[in-house]
Amino acid sequence: MNEFIKLELEEAASTMQKALAHTDSEFTKIRAGKASPAMLDGIMVEYYGTPTPLTQVANINTPDARTIVVQPWEKSMIGPIEKAIMISNVGLNPQNDGQLIRLNVPPLTEERRRDLVKKVKEEAETGRISIRNIRKNTNESIKKLKNDGASEDEIKVGEAEVQKITDAYIAKIDQLVELKEKDIMTV
Repeated sequence: MNEFIKLELEEAASTMQKALAHTDSEFTKIRAGKASPAMLDGIMVEYYGTPTPLTQVANINTPDARTIVVQPWEKSMIGPIEKAIMISNVGLNPQNDGQLIRLNVPPLTEERRRDLVKKVKEEAETGRISIRNIRKNTNESIKKLKNDGASEDEIKVGEAEVQKITDAYIAKIDQLVELKEKDIMTV
């Protein structure tokens, strides 16, 4: 097989792996009834006029399966952190005692579980779409290699390989969905 086609295939696999990792990280933000510090990922706090990730201004831990505790490193940050959590729309009510913020994670209702499963499926579809876009871009790059001396047979083999890689990564996303769905629906 043409050296350039091999490079395109490696690049495609690498980019698809990143898309898979991104989808997986989006799944961790969808809560499954258990408290997890990852539920607060992506929350930005106003820190001296600069939006800063919550993890950089406070310690976040889970003393039990239903509670998240946010302990700011500076007492003056407790108000902005509480405000950021409320604005972030994670569905948790912060309780401020002047020292730290407690977030009680309520048990999920059946309806809420179904909504979360829908959200997981939406995220998975976004992941699949990005993998298909990578496939499309890689196939276009491989077709352009015809000008650089690649034969039509090599291009066909390269495109078939891209499809195999694509199918493998879409199957991995489907496995992630299955696991997350089982996790959410388990009471």
